[in-house]
Amino acid sequence: MVAAAYRELAAAAEASVSLLPEPDREMEVSGRVPAGASREDRIRALERAATEIRRRSIQTVGAVGAGHIGGEFSIIDALTALYLSEMNISPEQVEAADPERDRLVLSKGHAANALYTVLVAGGYVPAKSLRTFLQPESLLNGHPAKTKIKAVEASTGPLGHGLPIAAGMAMSAKLDGSPRRTFVLLGDGEMQEGSNWEAIMFAAHQRLGGLVAVLDRNRLQQGARVEDTNSLEPMPEKMRAFGWEVIEVDGHNFGELLDAFAATPAPSGKPTMIIAHTDKGTPVSYMRDNVAWHHKVPSAEQVEIALQELDAILEETN
Repeated sequence: MVAAAYRELAAAAEASVSLLPEPDREMEVSGRVPAGASREDRIRALERAATEIRRRSIQTVGAVGAGHIGGEFSIIDALTALYLSEMNISPEQVEAADPERDRLVLSKGHAANALYTVLVAGGYVPAKSLRTFLQPESLLNGHPAKTKIKAVEASTGPLGHGLPIAAGMAMSAKLDGSPRRTFVLLGDGEMQEGSNWEAIMFAAHQRLGGLVAVLDRNRLQQGARVEDTNSLEPMPEKMRAFGWEVIEVDGHNFGELLDAFAATPAPSGKPTMIIAHTDKGTPVSYMRDNVAWHHKVPSAEQVEIALQELDAILEETN
């Protein structure tokens, strides 16, 4: 049965007076990886889904002429692993506002297009809605809006707000005696915001074991490298000193991501910071680890090059 929220989004897309051009092929709705899948099959399915998500994401940004494609590409693997495998969440749970569902807050809200495309893959948002991104009266804003899409847990955009919101959600779960987890995906540049460190202290003091922060450690922020702007290192030691568990992973390795997520909540009862070492723009050759792609828009030729490189990856995973 198609959920009411899904039908509303589909109707809004149909009613839109301004649709972006159609992609070369429609986004595949893969849904969750089957529960009984082997580890190898699970990883392969997630790799394929993430590549398809990148294909659609860059076509959206190219068509609308705006977006933050580099930082979207660095978090797509984590988002894919969470929504298609790890989190206790489904379109039906979202529709029913199931209080026991896991939550995800996208603190780096400028990467909204990545979130929307992952939600399409998971069956939360109709594929055609992507053609309304940033268009007049679209429900797909440049930053996620909880008031417009049920699957969006918090309206975000101003950096430094997502972790405090997630800490409040995790505190609510603790007061409810609920095992639900709250994930928050942060950019490393926004860790220069003082509000995050207040939330880090609060979460440790309250022993919010259900809180899991995923730090997109791509080492680039708008206009510069993070370390040249305001150094975060030694980040793991700082988080441990503040009373958090720390796990470091390759943020583009699904095996490491799944193992890290499976290790939460930590037995110690402490909140967990997963430092995901990533490359901005990966795996596109001209975009990887290039600060210009924080908000640079690819030309039609660059979109085509990216699609060719991504299709080559899909061929390898067949």
